[in-house]
Order: sequence, then C-alpha cells, then structure tokens
Amino acid sequence: MPSNDKLFAYNLGQIVPLSEARLHISDLSVQRGYGVFDFVKVQQGYPLFLDDYLDRFYQSAQLMHLEVPLSRDELKQVIAELLDRNQLPEAGMKMILTGGYSEDGFTPMNPNLLITQLPLTLPSAEKVAKGIPIMTHDYVREVPEVKTINYSMGIRLLQEQKAVGAEEVLYAKNGIVSEFPRCNFFIVKHDDTVVTPAKNILKGITRKNVLTLAGRRYKTEVRDIRLEEVLQARECFLTSTTKRVLPIVRVDDVLIGTGKPGDVSLQLLQDLKDLEGEQVAAARQ
Repeated sequence: MPSNDKLFAYNLGQIVPLSEARLHISDLSVQRGYGVFDFVKVQQGYPLFLDDYLDRFYQSAQLMHLEVPLSRDELKQVIAELLDRNQLPEAGMKMILTGGYSEDGFTPMNPNLLITQLPLTLPSAEKVAKGIPIMTHDYVREVPEVKTINYSMGIRLLQEQKAVGAEEVLYAKNGIVSEFPRCNFFIVKHDDTVVTPAKNILKGITRKNVLTLAGRRYKTEVRDIRLEEVLQARECFLTSTTKRVLPIVRVDDVLIGTGKPGDVSLQLLQDLKDLEGEQVAAARQ
C-alpha cells in the first residue's frame, strides 16, 4: 500500500501529489466554513454505489448555489485516474467543493474542487460483536439535507462524548431524534419492524440501501421517532459509508434490549456486505 506521501489528489483542475495539494486562505471553506462534500467507499478497487453518491454531491452543490466545475462524466474520469494512480484497493474517496476564493471573505466565487483518496479502516469484528454506546444531544443540523463541510457541533461535542464513554452523539430536538453528525439512525421494534427518521436528516446512501434490504425481510417505516421509543426499542443501529451497520447497545444511561447486538442488526449488516460484494462482482464482468 502506498504511503500518504506517494498518493495523488485532484487539486484545482489537475492531479498532483497529495503533499503538493494547496488551497489559498481566501477560500470560503477557510473563511466561513462554506462548502459541500461527499465520500465514496472503494472496495477491491471499485467505488461502491458511485452514481448514488454523485447524485447527492451534485444535489448538495445545487442547494448551496455552487457549480461543480466538472461534468458528471469528467468527474468519473478523474476518480478513475486517481484509483489507477493511487492503487488503494480499500479506501475512501472524498470530493470537496468549496465556496471559492472570495474577494470579501463572504461572497462565493468560482467553486474549487478537491478530491483525495486515503486508506480506510472499517469497524472491527470485535466492535460489531460488542456494539457501541451513544449519547444524545439537543440539536438539529443546519440545512440537514445537504452534506456540508460544517461539522462544528459534532466536533465540539467530542470531549463530552469521551467523558461519558459514548462513541457517537445522536441529535434530537423536542424529543424527536434525527441523525448523528456522520451517520443515520435506525431502531428495531419488538415485532421486527425497522424504523428510521424521516426528516431533519441527510439521506445517506447506506441508509437507502439498508432500507431496501430490510424491506425484503421485515416491515419498514420512515417516520418521526421519539426518544422514548428509542429507549424502549429491541435494537438500535447506525448506518454510514465507513461503518456499514453498527449495533448500538446503550443510549445515554439506558441499555437497549438485552444490551447486546440484535439479530436484525447483524442480519442487515450481512445483507449489506453481500450487496457490496455483488457490486464488485458486477464491476469485474
């Protein structure tokens, strides 16, 4: 596997060594934290569910009034070249679109596009088998339907998470839960119904896939979930590109179900792994 100093990135219109990638201080991502991004998992050299991620990336850009400087086909060509140059079979590909070099530090200009590819580590089998504890926090992300680069609240809460032994923080407002800073949230009711929040969320690609997979085995619901319902659920789990399906065994001070990962969560994790394998196999044909 190449070391980071031998990797390449797409930086302002050209592919350069990662160590040479630069962004001027006048960029709105620096001045105001204004920009969008997306993140694609590369498995066995293949970018999984790429079209879904590109759909969301272009939609985020449009909602933030930023124009992606590459067409969809051109962006795919850049991704393919980075995959070829970096030779990282298991990795994460991050696309960042900023507000551009602003003359007054506030007004967006021509957006800047950066793409990096770095090694990726998925949750260990031990962590999946054990499950994780989480905490809740009263908050709703600004423009939650957009994958912005603004993670100020999630980062600010890291010390509190560490102090209480929580691995993630679940946002809730007026008793209704929404999402984590980087993940979507699900509960499993006692009748095996799989439920995920409907609003104030980023519609994750893994969330979409898990909902489809769950619908083949269980009843599914997309609706508001009150915190009281979470604490009474038989299972809880989170989903994300980098964490797949990760069981949750404690919310604040309350054990969920038996306090161990549940059968539905683990089944959906296996189903997702199988789906990823099918994507890779299809790409090789």
